[in-house]
Amino acid sequence: MFKMKGVNPPMLTPFKENGELDIESLKSLVGYLKNEVDGLFITGSYGAGPMMNLGERKQVVETTLGITKGDIPVIPMIGTTNNVEAVELAKHAEAAGVSAVAAVGPFYFSHKEDDLLDFYTDLIESVKIPVYLYNNPDFQGYEIGLDTIKKLKARGLAGVKDATFDILTHATYHRVLKDDSFDIALGTEAMFASARVLGCEAFIPGLGNAFPEINKQMFEEGLKWDMQACAETQFKINELRDVMYLARSTQLAVYAMLEIRGIIKAYPRRPFVPATQSEKDAIKKELVRLKML
Repeated sequence: MFKMKGVNPPMLTPFKENGELDIESLKSLVGYLKNEVDGLFITGSYGAGPMMNLGERKQVVETTLGITKGDIPVIPMIGTTNNVEAVELAKHAEAAGVSAVAAVGPFYFSHKEDDLLDFYTDLIESVKIPVYLYNNPDFQGYEIGLDTIKKLKARGLAGVKDATFDILTHATYHRVLKDDSFDIALGTEAMFASARVLGCEAFIPGLGNAFPEINKQMFEEGLKWDMQACAETQFKINELRDVMYLARSTQLAVYAMLEIRGIIKAYPRRPFVPATQSEKDAIKKELVRLKML
């Protein structure tokens, strides 16, 4: 059974200044990351999935797979507001050749357990590849409880991407849910060292878009159970995460970091406004101080 492993950045989707998809920058970013990471989590929060129409989301999947060529797993976030569109994206992703799909809970409206069981069961039954529940209470707008996830596991759910930012919740997932048939991936780089002690073997670091190498270092230290080194790298990563807040959001900061590192120059999708020059200058100054440039 497929399980996520190692460093799987939630890849940014590059846009042009006029708001169109920037396919050439997307190809460049995928080409850069595929040699640095263990997998790619695409069209999620950092990837602006909910800000794109279905055709654009499919195009990002196809373009990404065209560059990775099966060298690393690709997992698209296919969650939408409704079953019909989410199933359409799941079926397309499966046909295109992804390793698995993940879905945040249907957003905008607040949904109860019966709705969520129906939504995820539809996805599970629509494809033969693994389906992950992407639990992001801030973005979906509500909690998805442990009992609901247990019921979905019994219906064939393959795993959880945990973006609760709660180490006790993450520990409970490992204790109660994880087994040979059910995977747990951490949805942030911010607490991997702590999660590794619990058995975590995969994480999705936003910072990994621009600085995959330090995330890879932390993962390898944790994999070897060199927890002193892993903790030291964790502290360095969390200091870099502080730098991300010099822009108005962490996503905007990562676009800026990619530009500062000379990887790509691209824009977020409006209505997000790019980092200002003064914000970029402040980010660059801190990256130099931290010896990351």
